[in-house]
This record gives sequence, C-alpha cells and structure tokens, in this order.
Amino acid sequence: MIPDARSASGHVDTFARQHLPPREQWPELLFELPELRYPDRLNCAAELLDHANGARPALYGVRGTWTYAELREKVDRIAHVLRGPLGLVPGNRVLLRGANTPMMAAAILAVFKAGCIAVPTMPLLRARELGTIMARAQVDAVLCAGDLCAELDLLPDCPRTVRFGGDGTQGLEALMAAQPAAFSPCDTAADDVCLIGFTSGTTGVPKGTMHFHRDILAICDCFPKHTLRAQPDDLFIGTPPLAFTFGLGGLLLFPLRIGAAGVLLEKLTPETLLGAIERHRATVCFTAPTFYRQMATLAPRYDLSSLARTVSAGEALPLATRTAWQQATGLRMIDGIGATEMLHIFISAAGDDIRPGATGKPVPGYRACILDDAGRPAGPGTIGRLAVKGPTGCRYLADERQKDYVIDGWNVTGDAYEMDADGYFIYRSRVDDMIISAGYNIAGPEVEDALLRHPAVAECGVIGRPDVERGQIVEAHVVLRPGHEPSPAFTAQLQEFVKREIAPYKYPRSIVYAQALPRTETGKLQRFRLRTQAAKDGA
Repeated sequence: MIPDARSASGHVDTFARQHLPPREQWPELLFELPELRYPDRLNCAAELLDHANGARPALYGVRGTWTYAELREKVDRIAHVLRGPLGLVPGNRVLLRGANTPMMAAAILAVFKAGCIAVPTMPLLRARELGTIMARAQVDAVLCAGDLCAELDLLPDCPRTVRFGGDGTQGLEALMAAQPAAFSPCDTAADDVCLIGFTSGTTGVPKGTMHFHRDILAICDCFPKHTLRAQPDDLFIGTPPLAFTFGLGGLLLFPLRIGAAGVLLEKLTPETLLGAIERHRATVCFTAPTFYRQMATLAPRYDLSSLARTVSAGEALPLATRTAWQQATGLRMIDGIGATEMLHIFISAAGDDIRPGATGKPVPGYRACILDDAGRPAGPGTIGRLAVKGPTGCRYLADERQKDYVIDGWNVTGDAYEMDADGYFIYRSRVDDMIISAGYNIAGPEVEDALLRHPAVAECGVIGRPDVERGQIVEAHVVLRPGHEPSPAFTAQLQEFVKREIAPYKYPRSIVYAQALPRTETGKLQRFRLRTQAAKDGA
C-alpha cells in the first residue's frame, strides 16, 4: 500500500472519515519496514484470526480456555448479531464496556470483523463520562457486561444495549446462538477507522484517538516482533484493561498476531497476578510500575520460573522499581513508552540493550527526537519535548487539539525527555510536571525515584507547590509502608535521605503523608489532582 493513500472505504456510515483531522494536520507516517506494507483492502480481525491453527489455545479466562477455533466462532456469531438483529452497517460505532474476559475480547474483535468501529471504555467510568464519549463518537449501539450496566441505565438517551456475560439464556449469548458460525469479514480498506480509543488520565473533554485497520497490525509487527521478540509458545498475562490500548495490544492483539495465547482476568491484585502467573505458567507479563513495585516484595512466595519477559508501561518506571524487581526475580525489566494517540509502545529496549535509567531507543519502524524550546530537533544532553513518528500517529476525532499534538509532521507526546550520546532516550517528566523552583528545573519523577529507594516509602507523587519566594517548591505526597508513622522527625529523615541520593536543591521542602495516591484505572498517577489540591490549600 502506498503510504497515506486513501482507498475506497468499506464503510456505509462515513462518520469516521468525515471527522478525521484535515490531512495537513496529520503526522508524517512511516512504512519503512517491509512488514508494514499492507494491502489496500484489509480487515484486521480476519488477519488475526482466520489463518490461525484452530486447535491451539487462544484465550484463558476464569471459566475455561478458548481455542482459536472457538474464539473465531464466537467472534463470527457476534459479528452476525451486529449486522443482523442489531441492524448495524459498516462504519457504525459500537461502545464496549466490560472487564478483561474472553467475551469482551471476542466482542471487540467482532466489531472489527463486522466493519464497525469499536469504542472500548474503562469499567470504572461513570454515566456522565460515558455520556460524553457516546456523544463525541455518536455511538450507535452498546455491548456491555451485565454487571456494568447500572451506569448506562442512568443515561436518558443511551443507544440500544445488549448485555453479555450472563447465564447464556438472554442477551448477547442468546442472540449468538441463533446466528451462523461463520462470518465473511467486511471488505474494509486498510485505512478505514476500526477503533476510537479515548485517552485516560486527562482533564476536560476526553480526546478520541482514531486508528485504522492497518494500525492494529502495525503495532503487532513493531514492538512485539523486534523488541519483545515474542514467540508462538508464549503466554501473555497482565493487568491493563482491554479498553486501554496498552492492554488491548499486550494481552490480546500481540498474542493473536503470532498464534500465541493470552490470559484475561479481572480485578487483579499484586497477589492474585503473581498467583495467576504461577498457575498458568505465563511467560510474558504486562503491567504498570506500581504493580511491579508491590509484587517485588511478594515474588519470593511464588514460583515465577516460567516468566521470561516483563514489560512496564503506562507511566515512568522508577530505577528503584526496576532494581527491586530484578533483585526479586532475576528478570531485567523491559520499559516502554507509548501513547493512546500512537496506539502502543514506540520507545523501548530489551535484553542486552537495556540501559537502567533510560527508557530505550525507538522501536524499529519508529523515529524519535528531542525538540528544543524553538521546536527544532536538539542534540544529546538537551531536555525537551519528545517527538516521534512511525506507522501509527495521532488523528483526533474532530478536535482542535490535533494542532497541539502534531507539529511539523511529528507527534509531540507531552513528555520531557533527554537523549544521550548513544541515542538512548531518558525520561525526565511530563512537560506540565516540570517544577521550576528558584530558577532550577526539577523533574518530579527524579525526586520520586529517590524517595522510593527509602525502605519506608511504598508510593509517592511529587509536584510543584506554588510558593511566593521560590515560585514553586518541591512537594512530595508519600504513602508509607506498614510499621512506619509520620512525624516531623521522620520528615526530616526523608529529606536528608533525598539530599544524599540526588542534588540537594531537589529535595522536597514539603512532605504530605497520605493513605493512597490518586490514580487512573490504568495505574497512572494523577499528579494534576495533587496540584489542584495544593493550589486550593495555597489559596
């Protein structure tokens, strides 16, 4: 396929193409790897499922195992339900709501295969948030797990909703039973939209990121192939929701692309995830740094000998967490940065290429650079905005913020990074998390990493608190481990500890103790909530 060529759409409902950003606001797309040259006509679900060995296990859930043949049959029956009883046409939007289960996975794949557009949503979203997403994506139908329908019931104009995950006598399962077991995939173009992923952890109106059928395959043919180097006998497991592109890729798309299998479990804790790794003999784990830090202290209780690769993404990986995990398991963490706008990981390193303290280098298929204050690519040693381009890129759903994310063909992620002389990219902070105190630029995550090295600190979040004299001061919000109590003397001890770990001017002049820190459903620390509270306290 010629890069950026527009094929004849397979969509009857043209909403998605009509609401793509103007072409001049798109990032430059790269298809330099030969495996990224996809045909003009492409249905990603068919590519993931229809050529697989039907006898091999595909998905493990609490109710049993589905082979590829069983998964394909369920996907095809759901696709018939979408296009038959629900009366949908290619290009219609289907909101999906469910925890990590094989049925949720099958529903997403069925939407792709039917030529419709999946709009997955986090299980913890409330009615107001769901209503905003529905309005922005102009959703035509909803597939929802039965135990998550309460919030939808509060919406006065909710589209037709079909429930799944019950006893099979009603809802989606009953409709599926009356449908044929085989479905011919919709003849979609490679550049037809199949997924609208809404960003997590943001304030204000959510941003819908639009992804093509070819994008789904592109993320499978870059990071997992060249960096993770996954194999068909791998078994993937982890915590990120399927509604989060980190989880969609790591737990479903990546294993299916190579004929491997994934474990889908809901409501995992560090203990139950470790138990599931032991029970299923999982080989690849995807989760956030917070989980790895908590699991490191528990790991000796479990048999993790099957585990070969562990991937951290979703937020910055502190060096202290990387070290603790390696000491507990012997495994070197594969760090990665991705974005909902880019669909998945685009900078990472594995094996001997890992350099502690650095995220890594651009994944094959992608390029990256640092932009200085003038928006020009900068050389090593400069802290600036991370910019990236590759086979995937930002295309917001009818959103003026497209012009802020894409600059001169680059996707500008909002992360402050530095590149060293060897081409490794080192995370400093989110651009809006940089603290400027008495003229010094201080990266909050660096202070967090120092605090996490103290044995009493379980979690922490660092922000800049408004200050009359210094402009801002460094303020740390700290969760202590059991057995430790806050006190002025303990605060002084932590402050002195940080001064010994990093440059003394970076130490937290204010320490606030908390029982828990605000996080998104995907595990990201919500520093903006800490900043908002600090601003209120200052006022």
